[in-house]
Amino acid sequence: MQKLPKIGLPVIAGIFILFIFISKSSINIGYGEAGVLFKTFGGGVVIDEPVLGEGFHIIAPWNKVYVYNVKQQEVFESKMQVLSSNGLEISLDISVLYQPLIPELGLLHKTKGENYLNIIIIPQIRAVARSVVGRYTPEQLYSTKRDAIQNEIFEETKKVVENQHVQLNAVLVRDVTLPIAIREAIERKLNQEQEALEYEFRIEKAKQEAERQRIDAEGKATANRILSASLTNKILQEKGIDATIKLSESPNSKVIVIGSGESGLPIILGNQ
Repeated sequence: MQKLPKIGLPVIAGIFILFIFISKSSINIGYGEAGVLFKTFGGGVVIDEPVLGEGFHIIAPWNKVYVYNVKQQEVFESKMQVLSSNGLEISLDISVLYQPLIPELGLLHKTKGENYLNIIIIPQIRAVARSVVGRYTPEQLYSTKRDAIQNEIFEETKKVVENQHVQLNAVLVRDVTLPIAIREAIERKLNQEQEALEYEFRIEKAKQEAERQRIDAEGKATANRILSASLTNKILQEKGIDATIKLSESPNSKVIVIGSGESGLPIILGNQ
């Protein structure tokens, strides 16, 4: 009985040491994450082996695993100050969708580290945005060229960051803010241009209507000339004779005076 405490203490100490050993020798990597292994006695960051995927892993207790979020992430750059082509200060709100390249995660950790967002993406976005916006006027930024600017920032930033083990999925220009006086001047100009387009449309429509009426009138005049040219005295007399015959055959009472009309055509007198 007296020996039990002496035996129990080493057992408890062994269990404690074993627990620490197991806790240091295992790691659980969660959903949407990946781990980069660092071998303390084996060359440091492992770059020539696949990264550690989701789930439970056993590692040597003297090694370490750096866990990265490999899902798509978003960083929002608010009120980024840039200059237009004429030197006017513009404020941009930009969202960037990105994620690390999983096969190159070891290289990313070795060359840039866990703070790669502030080392790679944000500086590049700012630099490219300033370069792209500097090609356009405030009016283009405010109205017609926003999509083009967004695409240019995305394509140019993508080329740079992909060489640094990061994947850029999208760049979204959320807002473009101009000084109030410039914005009001642009809006007035756009309204005037719209009014001018509407005025030109009305003029063009009036011209088309006038042309339609002219063509219609010319058609009627041509038809009348053709009809007049075809109505000779002989044709008129023939049609008058035909009409006289039809009237004479009518049951209504009438008086026909032969040869009393112009050109010798009869005059027909009815009850009226």
